[in-house]
Amino acid sequence: MLSWFQALMPKEAKFFDLYERHAQTLVAGSRALRSVLDGGPDIAANCALVSARENEADAVTREVMLAVRRTFITPFDRGDIQDLIASMDDAIDQMQQTTKAIQLFEVREFDAAMREMGDLIVKAADLTVDLVAALRQMRRETARLNEMTEEMTRIEDMSDQLHDKGIKSLFLANRDSNAMAFIVGSEIYGHLEKVVDRFEDVAIRINGILIEHI
Repeated sequence: MLSWFQALMPKEAKFFDLYERHAQTLVAGSRALRSVLDGGPDIAANCALVSARENEADAVTREVMLAVRRTFITPFDRGDIQDLIASMDDAIDQMQQTTKAIQLFEVREFDAAMREMGDLIVKAADLTVDLVAALRQMRRETARLNEMTEEMTRIEDMSDQLHDKGIKSLFLANRDSNAMAFIVGSEIYGHLEKVVDRFEDVAIRINGILIEHI
Protein backbone atom coordinates (compact mmCIF):
# COMPACT_ATOMS: atom_id res chain seq x y z
CA MET A 1 0.00 0.00 0.00
CA LEU A 2 2.79 2.38 0.92
CA SER A 3 4.68 1.71 -2.33
CA TRP A 4 1.49 2.43 -4.31
CA PHE A 5 1.00 5.69 -2.43
CA GLN A 6 4.62 6.73 -2.96
CA ALA A 7 4.33 6.05 -6.69
CA LEU A 8 1.53 8.62 -6.89
CA MET A 9 3.43 11.29 -4.97
CA PRO A 10 5.55 13.81 -6.92
CA LYS A 11 9.27 13.16 -6.72
CA GLU A 12 11.38 15.79 -4.95
CA ALA A 13 13.28 17.75 -7.64
CA LYS A 14 15.65 19.63 -5.33
CA PHE A 15 18.28 16.91 -5.69
CA PHE A 16 18.71 17.64 -9.40
CA ASP A 17 19.15 21.34 -8.61
CA LEU A 18 21.82 20.47 -6.06
CA TYR A 19 23.62 18.14 -8.45
CA GLU A 20 23.71 20.89 -11.05
CA ARG A 21 25.02 23.40 -8.52
CA HIS A 22 27.75 20.99 -7.52
CA ALA A 23 28.63 20.31 -11.15
CA GLN A 24 29.21 24.03 -11.65
CA THR A 25 31.77 23.99 -8.83
CA LEU A 26 33.52 21.17 -10.68
CA VAL A 27 33.68 23.28 -13.83
CA ALA A 28 35.01 26.31 -11.97
CA GLY A 29 37.53 24.18 -10.09
CA SER A 30 38.72 22.47 -13.27
CA ARG A 31 39.32 25.79 -14.98
CA ALA A 32 41.26 27.12 -12.00
CA LEU A 33 43.36 23.94 -11.96
CA ARG A 34 44.02 24.31 -15.68
CA SER A 35 45.23 27.86 -15.04
CA VAL A 36 47.58 26.52 -12.35
CA LEU A 37 49.16 24.27 -14.98
CA ASP A 38 50.04 27.30 -17.09
CA GLY A 39 52.53 28.25 -14.37
CA GLY A 40 53.56 31.86 -13.93
CA PRO A 41 52.99 34.27 -11.03
CA ASP A 42 49.31 33.37 -10.49
CA ILE A 43 49.81 29.78 -9.33
CA ALA A 44 49.04 30.53 -5.68
CA ALA A 45 45.95 32.56 -6.54
CA ASN A 46 44.62 29.83 -8.81
CA CYS A 47 45.31 27.16 -6.18
CA ALA A 48 43.28 29.28 -3.76
CA LEU A 49 40.44 29.34 -6.29
CA VAL A 50 40.42 25.55 -6.43
CA SER A 51 40.18 25.44 -2.63
CA ALA A 52 37.34 27.97 -2.65
CA ARG A 53 35.38 25.89 -5.17
CA GLU A 54 36.04 22.78 -3.06
CA ASN A 55 34.52 24.52 -0.06
CA GLU A 56 31.46 25.46 -2.11
CA ALA A 57 31.14 21.86 -3.29
CA ASP A 58 31.31 20.60 0.31
CA ALA A 59 28.44 22.91 1.24
CA VAL A 60 26.30 21.49 -1.59
CA THR A 61 27.19 17.95 -0.56
CA ARG A 62 26.03 18.66 2.98
CA GLU A 63 22.74 20.00 1.61
CA VAL A 64 22.21 16.79 -0.33
CA MET A 65 22.92 14.60 2.68
CA LEU A 66 20.52 16.64 4.81
CA ALA A 67 17.83 16.59 2.12
CA VAL A 68 18.05 12.79 1.87
CA ARG A 69 17.15 12.53 5.54
CA ARG A 70 14.33 15.08 5.36
CA THR A 71 12.68 14.15 2.06
CA PHE A 72 9.88 11.59 2.06
CA ILE A 73 9.87 10.89 -1.69
CA THR A 74 13.20 10.85 -3.54
CA PRO A 75 13.72 10.67 -7.33
CA PHE A 76 15.72 7.45 -6.96
CA ASP A 77 17.26 5.27 -4.27
CA ARG A 78 18.62 7.20 -1.29
CA GLY A 79 21.86 5.26 -1.36
CA ASP A 80 22.34 6.18 -5.03
CA ILE A 81 21.67 9.84 -4.25
CA GLN A 82 24.36 9.82 -1.58
CA ASP A 83 26.85 7.81 -3.63
CA LEU A 84 26.51 10.11 -6.63
CA ILE A 85 27.11 13.34 -4.73
CA ALA A 86 30.00 11.68 -2.89
CA SER A 87 31.65 10.67 -6.16
CA MET A 88 31.18 14.21 -7.52
CA ASP A 89 32.74 15.60 -4.36
CA ASP A 90 35.66 13.18 -4.70
CA ALA A 91 36.47 14.79 -8.06
CA ILE A 92 36.93 18.28 -6.66
CA ASP A 93 38.63 16.92 -3.54
CA GLN A 94 41.21 15.36 -5.83
CA MET A 95 41.66 18.67 -7.66
CA GLN A 96 42.45 20.25 -4.31
CA GLN A 97 44.87 17.44 -3.47
CA THR A 98 46.62 18.16 -6.77
CA THR A 99 47.07 21.85 -5.96
CA LYS A 100 48.24 20.98 -2.44
CA ALA A 101 50.97 18.79 -3.92
CA ILE A 102 51.94 21.55 -6.35
CA GLN A 103 52.29 24.03 -3.50
CA LEU A 104 54.03 21.55 -1.19
CA PHE A 105 56.72 20.77 -3.76
CA GLU A 106 56.86 24.37 -5.00
CA VAL A 107 56.31 23.35 -8.61
CA ARG A 108 56.40 26.35 -10.95
CA GLU A 109 56.68 24.78 -14.39
CA PHE A 110 54.58 22.02 -15.90
CA ASP A 111 55.10 19.60 -18.77
CA ALA A 112 53.03 19.83 -21.92
CA ALA A 113 51.43 16.47 -21.10
CA MET A 114 50.34 17.84 -17.71
CA ARG A 115 48.63 20.75 -19.44
CA GLU A 116 46.95 18.33 -21.84
CA MET A 117 45.68 16.36 -18.87
CA GLY A 118 44.37 19.64 -17.48
CA ASP A 119 42.47 20.15 -20.73
CA LEU A 120 40.92 16.71 -20.32
CA ILE A 121 39.90 17.54 -16.77
CA VAL A 122 38.04 20.60 -18.04
CA LYS A 123 36.33 18.45 -20.68
CA ALA A 124 35.35 15.90 -18.05
CA ALA A 125 33.90 18.64 -15.83
CA ASP A 126 31.89 20.09 -18.72
CA LEU A 127 30.63 16.62 -19.57
CA THR A 128 29.58 16.09 -15.96
CA VAL A 129 27.36 19.17 -16.19
CA ASP A 130 25.62 17.61 -19.19
CA LEU A 131 25.34 14.22 -17.46
CA VAL A 132 23.62 15.52 -14.34
CA ALA A 133 21.34 17.75 -16.42
CA ALA A 134 20.24 14.76 -18.51
CA LEU A 135 19.61 12.77 -15.33
CA ARG A 136 16.46 14.85 -14.73
CA GLN A 137 14.84 13.15 -17.73
CA MET A 138 16.71 9.86 -17.64
CA ARG A 139 14.03 7.89 -19.49
CA ARG A 140 13.94 10.39 -22.31
CA GLU A 141 17.72 10.88 -22.31
CA THR A 142 18.77 7.24 -22.06
CA ALA A 143 20.66 7.12 -25.35
CA ARG A 144 22.39 10.43 -24.71
CA LEU A 145 23.39 9.40 -21.19
CA ASN A 146 24.92 6.21 -22.57
CA GLU A 147 26.83 8.20 -25.21
CA MET A 148 28.17 10.63 -22.62
CA THR A 149 29.27 7.78 -20.35
CA GLU A 150 31.21 6.31 -23.28
CA GLU A 151 32.75 9.72 -23.96
CA MET A 152 33.89 9.97 -20.33
CA THR A 153 35.54 6.57 -20.69
CA ARG A 154 37.39 7.83 -23.78
CA ILE A 155 38.56 10.89 -21.83
CA GLU A 156 39.84 8.63 -19.06
CA ASP A 157 41.66 6.45 -21.60
CA MET A 158 43.36 9.52 -23.12
CA SER A 159 44.35 10.65 -19.63
CA ASP A 160 45.96 7.27 -18.94
CA GLN A 161 47.95 7.53 -22.16
CA LEU A 162 49.14 11.04 -21.32
CA HIS A 163 50.08 9.92 -17.82
CA ASP A 164 52.22 7.07 -19.16
CA LYS A 165 53.78 9.29 -21.82
CA GLY A 166 54.60 11.94 -19.22
CA ILE A 167 56.15 9.48 -16.77
CA LYS A 168 58.30 8.05 -19.54
CA SER A 169 59.50 11.52 -20.56
CA LEU A 170 60.28 12.39 -16.96
CA PHE A 171 62.33 9.23 -16.57
CA LEU A 172 64.33 9.82 -19.74
CA ALA A 173 64.99 13.45 -18.82
CA ASN A 174 66.02 12.83 -15.22
CA ARG A 175 67.35 9.28 -14.85
CA ASP A 176 70.99 10.37 -14.82
CA SER A 177 70.73 13.71 -13.08
CA ASN A 178 67.71 14.64 -10.96
CA ALA A 179 65.82 11.87 -9.19
CA MET A 180 63.82 14.37 -7.13
CA ALA A 181 62.45 16.03 -10.27
CA PHE A 182 61.23 12.62 -11.41
CA ILE A 183 59.61 11.88 -8.04
CA VAL A 184 57.83 15.24 -7.86
CA GLY A 185 56.73 15.12 -11.49
CA SER A 186 55.40 11.60 -11.04
CA GLU A 187 53.41 12.76 -8.02
CA ILE A 188 51.74 15.54 -10.02
CA TYR A 189 50.97 13.20 -12.91
CA GLY A 190 49.45 10.73 -10.46
CA HIS A 191 47.17 13.36 -8.96
CA LEU A 192 46.01 14.60 -12.35
CA GLU A 193 45.21 11.05 -13.45
CA LYS A 194 43.18 10.52 -10.27
CA VAL A 195 41.09 13.61 -11.00
CA VAL A 196 40.01 12.15 -14.33
CA ASP A 197 39.42 8.77 -12.67
CA ARG A 198 37.05 10.42 -10.21
CA PHE A 199 35.08 11.97 -13.07
CA GLU A 200 34.78 8.56 -14.66
CA ASP A 201 33.43 7.30 -11.33
CA VAL A 202 30.69 9.93 -11.56
CA ALA A 203 29.71 8.73 -15.03
CA ILE A 204 29.68 5.12 -13.83
CA ARG A 205 27.43 6.06 -10.92
CA ILE A 206 25.00 7.80 -13.23
CA ASN A 207 25.03 4.85 -15.62
CA GLY A 208 24.25 2.55 -12.70
CA ILE A 209 21.25 4.69 -11.72
CA LEU A 210 20.09 4.60 -15.33
CA ILE A 211 20.29 0.80 -15.46
CA GLU A 212 18.25 0.49 -12.27
CA HIS A 213 15.44 2.76 -13.43
CA ILE A 214 15.03 2.07 -17.15
